[in-house]
Amino acid sequence: MAPANPDPVFSRIRAAAARGALSHALLFTGPGDRLAAARFAASAFQCVGPERDRPCGVCPACRKVREDIHPDVSTVRDEEHKFIAVDVVREVRRDAYIRPNEGERKVYLFPDCALLTEQDQNVLLKLVEEGPPYAAFVFCAENPAAVLQTLRSRCVELKLQPKAPQGREEDGEGEALCRCLLRRKRGSAAELAVRLEKKKLSRENLSALLERSEALLSQALVLTYGGTAGDGDRALAEELGKRLTKTQLVRTIELMKQYRRECGYNVGPGHVLGALAAELEELF
Repeated sequence: MAPANPDPVFSRIRAAAARGALSHALLFTGPGDRLAAARFAASAFQCVGPERDRPCGVCPACRKVREDIHPDVSTVRDEEHKFIAVDVVREVRRDAYIRPNEGERKVYLFPDCALLTEQDQNVLLKLVEEGPPYAAFVFCAENPAAVLQTLRSRCVELKLQPKAPQGREEDGEGEALCRCLLRRKRGSAAELAVRLEKKKLSRENLSALLERSEALLSQALVLTYGGTAGDGDRALAEELGKRLTKTQLVRTIELMKQYRRECGYNVGPGHVLGALAAELEELF
């Protein structure tokens, strides 16, 4: 699941995953949420949902990555030292040659490359170049200069945009859409669609609104399986999880994804809202 603040990088990851062309070595740079992007990429590697929409955010593999319990996704840290000790990196190299437990790939996340020494990076360079075909490496660095040029040249660099300020109007409308689902009143989805259409939303704003709704619904689904939700989402996510069945949650998430894709085509927001409202009315 992509964060509620959409960044073009997430669309690029999905598009590459759909083509089977996601690089085995990624480098996320810039001021955005690099670790969230790294986990999104790890989900794309492990997702068992539809190929055209990976990561789907709802399959067992995606949920495990999101909850940091997937056996084939490792976050490389060294709590005992200021910088990551070379022995930790050598252990990564040793582990990379052990085949995956349940996924098709073994994915290693490096949340902050500023903690990697030159020696660490030279060990990783050889692994990235000559490692097993099922191993994937996702590096994060606010400044790309933290990564040696030799290693950086082996990675596909994806620069993230700054985090959007909290409390965007699209977030509030996305939450309103979820509350509309909770009411389960005939015609309420159509009423909301008409109100939103009057606001003359752009396709980009509508996509952000739908992504916010998708994020809340996905958090609700996680809660129904015993997972956790962020404090800011918990109350509404808990209510969604209690009032909607797992089947309804999954189907609604699929609809949000479907109509976000429609926003990427030359389709007017009014048409997207009308079609979505009709499907939601049928579902609820």
